[in-house]
Amino acid sequence: MITIGGQNYEWTDPAVLAALGGAGVVLLLVVLLVITMRAAGRSARMAEPMLRNLDALGNRVQALSEGQHQLAGGLHHVSEAQAASQTKVLQLMEQRLADVSRGMTESLHGTATRTARSLGELQQRLETIDKAQAKIEKLSGDVLSLQDILSNKQTRGAFGEIQLHDIVRKALPSDSFTMQATLSNGRRADCLIHLPNPPGPIVIDSKFPLEAYEALRRAENQSQLIEAQRMLRIAVRNHIKAIAERYILEGETADGALMFLPSEAVYAELHANFPEIVRDGFAAKVWIVSPTTCMATLNTMRAVLKDARMREQAGAIRRELSLLHADVDRLGSRVENLDRHFGQAAKDIEEIKISADKAGRRAKRLDNFDFEELAQDPEASRVVPLPKSQA
Repeated sequence: MITIGGQNYEWTDPAVLAALGGAGVVLLLVVLLVITMRAAGRSARMAEPMLRNLDALGNRVQALSEGQHQLAGGLHHVSEAQAASQTKVLQLMEQRLADVSRGMTESLHGTATRTARSLGELQQRLETIDKAQAKIEKLSGDVLSLQDILSNKQTRGAFGEIQLHDIVRKALPSDSFTMQATLSNGRRADCLIHLPNPPGPIVIDSKFPLEAYEALRRAENQSQLIEAQRMLRIAVRNHIKAIAERYILEGETADGALMFLPSEAVYAELHANFPEIVRDGFAAKVWIVSPTTCMATLNTMRAVLKDARMREQAGAIRRELSLLHADVDRLGSRVENLDRHFGQAAKDIEEIKISADKAGRRAKRLDNFDFEELAQDPEASRVVPLPKSQA
C-alpha cells in the first residue's frame, strides 16, 4: 500500500498501476531524452569541425565558383581580344597582301615595259648589226675592187693623188698649193706647196712601189720573206733617189721633198722593220709621210703661211692701227664735249627747278590774296635772268 495525498492506494490498484506505468513511461522518456541529448551533444561536438569544414568547403566552393565566373569572364575577354586581334591581323595581312600584290603588279608592269623597251632596243641593234653586216659585205667587195685598182700602177698613182688632194685641201687654203704643177725641168709634181722663202715651194709625191710591199705580205717562207725585203729596200731607195733628183731644184723649190704613202700599214712597216730606208730618206732630204703625219706636217706649213702673210700685211696693219689710234683720240674729245654739255644741261635743269618752285609759291600767294607778303618778300620780287643758252 502506498499513501498519496492522504489516500492509500494498493499496488494492485489499476490507477496506481496506470500512474506507475505513466511515470515509468515518463521516466523512460526522460532517460531517452537525456540519452538523446547527450548523444546530440556528442554529435554536435563531433559535427562542429565537420560544420566548420563544410563552411570552409562552402567558402572554397563559392570562391571556386567566383573564380570560375571570373575565369569565364577572362576567357570571354581573351576570346574577344583574340577575335579582335585576329581581325586586325587579317586586315593587316590583307593590306600587306594588297600592297605586295600592287607592288608585284607595278614591278611586273615595269619589268614588262623595260623588257619591251629592251627588246625594242635589241631589235634596233639587230637591225643596225644587219645594216653593218650589209655594209661590211659591201666594203669587202669594195676592198676587192680596191685591190684590183691598186694592182695597176696608173690607177694606184691616181688613187694616191686623190687621197693626197683631199688631205691638202682640208689642211691648207686653196691658193697655197697647186696639184700637178709643172717644174722648170719638165717634171710634173703631184702637189706643190707654195711656201715662202725660206724654205720655198716644196713638192709632195704620191707614187709608191706597192708591188714590193705586196710581195712582202705574200711571203710564205723565210726565203721568200728575205727576197721580198731585199726587193722592197731596192724599190724604196730608187724611188727616194728619183724624188730627190726630180723635185729638189736649187733656187726653184725647197731643199727637201715629201714622199706620201697612202697607207698607214706601209708607213709602219718601213719604220718598224726598215729603219735604214728611213735614214736614207733623211740623208736625201726626202721625208716619208703617211696620211696622219702628212696632215700634221701640212698644219705646220699652214702656220708658216699664216706667219708669212701676217709679215706681208704688217705695213697695212700698222697703218690701220694708226687710223684706229686717231679714231680713239677723236672719240675721247667728243666724249669730253658731251660730258661738258651734260654738265651745263644739269645746271640749267637745277635753275629751272628753282624758278618753278618760286613761280609755284607766287601762284599760291596770289590764290590766297597775300599781296602784302609778296611786297615784303624781296626774293619773290627779284627777277632771275635766263641763261644765254635758254635765251
